Amino acid sequence: MADQNFKKKISDALGNEVLRGALGRFGDAYTIARAKAYEGYDFEAISEDIVRVKSFAASHLDEMLDQFEKEATARGAKVYRATTAEDAKRYVSELAKKHGVQRIIKSKSMVSEEILLNDNLIADGIDVQETDLGEWIVQLAGQHPSHMILPAIHMTKEEVADTFSGHLNRLEQPVIAELVKTARVELRKKFLEADMGISGANMAIAETGTLIMLTNEGNGRLTTTLPPLHVFLVGIEKLVPKFEDATHILQALPRSATGQQITSYVSMVTGPTPAYYADGTVKDKEFHIVLIDNGRRKMYDDEKFKKTFQCIRCASCLNVCPAFQLLGGHVYGHIYTGGIGTILTNFVNSDKDAKNPQNLCLQCGKCTEVCPGKLDIPQMILELRNRMGEKDGIGAAPKFALDVVSNRRLFHSMLRIASLAQLPFSKGQPVIRHLPMFLSGLTEKKSLPTVAKVPLRDVIKKVKQEVKNPKGKIALYAGCLIDFVYPKIGEGIIAGLNEKGYEVIFPDGQSCCGAPATYMGDRKNARKCAIMNIEALEAEKVDYVVSGCPTCTHALIDSFKELVHDDPALLARAEVLSSKSRDFSKLLFDLGGLTPGGDGVPMKVTYHDSCHLKRSMGVYAEPRKILKDTAGVQLIEMNESDRCCGFAGSYSIKFPEISGPILDRKMKNIEETGADFVVVDCPGCLMQIGGGLDKKNQRIKVIHTAELLLEKRKKAKKKGKS
Repeated sequence: MADQNFKKKISDALGNEVLRGALGRFGDAYTIARAKAYEGYDFEAISEDIVRVKSFAASHLDEMLDQFEKEATARGAKVYRATTAEDAKRYVSELAKKHGVQRIIKSKSMVSEEILLNDNLIADGIDVQETDLGEWIVQLAGQHPSHMILPAIHMTKEEVADTFSGHLNRLEQPVIAELVKTARVELRKKFLEADMGISGANMAIAETGTLIMLTNEGNGRLTTTLPPLHVFLVGIEKLVPKFEDATHILQALPRSATGQQITSYVSMVTGPTPAYYADGTVKDKEFHIVLIDNGRRKMYDDEKFKKTFQCIRCASCLNVCPAFQLLGGHVYGHIYTGGIGTILTNFVNSDKDAKNPQNLCLQCGKCTEVCPGKLDIPQMILELRNRMGEKDGIGAAPKFALDVVSNRRLFHSMLRIASLAQLPFSKGQPVIRHLPMFLSGLTEKKSLPTVAKVPLRDVIKKVKQEVKNPKGKIALYAGCLIDFVYPKIGEGIIAGLNEKGYEVIFPDGQSCCGAPATYMGDRKNARKCAIMNIEALEAEKVDYVVSGCPTCTHALIDSFKELVHDDPALLARAEVLSSKSRDFSKLLFDLGGLTPGGDGVPMKVTYHDSCHLKRSMGVYAEPRKILKDTAGVQLIEMNESDRCCGFAGSYSIKFPEISGPILDRKMKNIEETGADFVVVDCPGCLMQIGGGLDKKNQRIKVIHTAELLLEKRKKAKKKGKS
């Protein structure tokens, strides 16, 4: 769980309208610019090439390092391999002392931020100046970058003007063109006076010993050419085998980073360039390359994290992240920012530095869609979370709650009791709009649904399944919400599958899928839930296992296998369960869909894509086809239909202050369609969006696809009888 100081940082960021405005505007503009930049290009093919090139380099790391060092040395460079941050800092400090360096200029080096090199050099009495405009601004402001590509995105032109005024002891006006002119004048002097230049690189080509930098300001070239002594700091994950391999990264990096076709400057440095001295002499500069490990090998050697070497540091994952767009990198990050930054931080800094930021991942998976390196960042963050839970625990209160959830009889008994205990708060209504005292935050932005009077497991015993000559048998896996909160969804699933000629059974031994435990870092209880459900569902005896909750379906298909991988007998059963599990919309579609029908009454609907359903299972066209085949239904697509609603399971309880604004954006998109209903395929999304609309706009209702089909077809039957 996040500590109170971290909660304070979240609150401050959410209260900073300038920050949220800047991040929001950039995020919106980025999506459009990126799409335009990739027009005419096959993003999937480019990504496959990047994965091939980067994974080869990583799996042949020592060979690549040896080849790069040999080629770079042959062209006049001095190559040093630094195992740790301290090792790298010592090498640079000793080099500076040896040459009597007084002034250093820097460009394009997140690695120097990672190892806190500036602090070390300044402590040695050296004047160190950043020359990337954004980096220079945050340096003068005494801050760290808030974004890997746009380090000063969190600052207004007024704040920059104040920062410049304080540093230069003269009044600077908040006019961007004038501020840029000031920076150019001030930094030009630094370039000409510098004794040493330090920079990073986007790629290191093993075949030729070449370093490639992509920049937009020109300062990278000045830094690498003017000073007589230059040092490149390069993480060992930046290696690529051949010069031609760089073309794939050159195609993707600017498009994914800023939506540009290409950056203003693509600099390729192969060996030292001539250095021009004030006395008119010309000679080759001294040129050093420090190849830095600092936890990277450990990251690659870990099977769960080795794909991080495929990252090209474009920061596209930050640009589409709902949480990052609200908080920025000073909260969602340590030195490296966002989801990928959290993973890097865990290895190159410490798990302590990553502990709070990793909590901010919604697990929505949007980042996986735009990553040129095909990284599954949410899954890696989930692995970090579980390792941290095993090492440090998850806190007494969450642990107690998850212990209860993983005890089926106790959990279900408590839910039955809750259906009665909730009456003082619900006042007989199907929602709870206000909770008292310390629970009040849970109902500040949304209402909560009540626990059903009769759970699905009891309702199903009275459902008449009139299926003549059944084609087969399907087990219904309800999960907690459909079973105890939304049993009507279960009835809709049964009715739809009955119409397709299948008998539906409800295995009584089923319980929570374990997702709450998984997403809170309690792998022990998640495994317990997995085993309970594998045994209860007995997938070997049915044709399919169906769920109306994508999170549950994801658990059935993927998570259970991972949780029991060390038990061959259970794993075999989990694999059978996985192969037979389907989300309701997907299964209904695969079975040929329902005969077009319904009551024909006009119904304007819009559709919200569940994160798990679309991004984990690739299901999004199927439910739309089902809706369009329902008489009377007019489907109106909303803007950002697949943007997270902010529920994310326990996230909305842990971080209601973040979940709320994400929900507000979703409701705005819904309202702009003019629809009367929002259709969802996830009971969690139904709870989140339905609760928000109940507070803000009760005209619009939320309904699950299965329940919509049930109601429409029931009414059609009544019409036919009358």
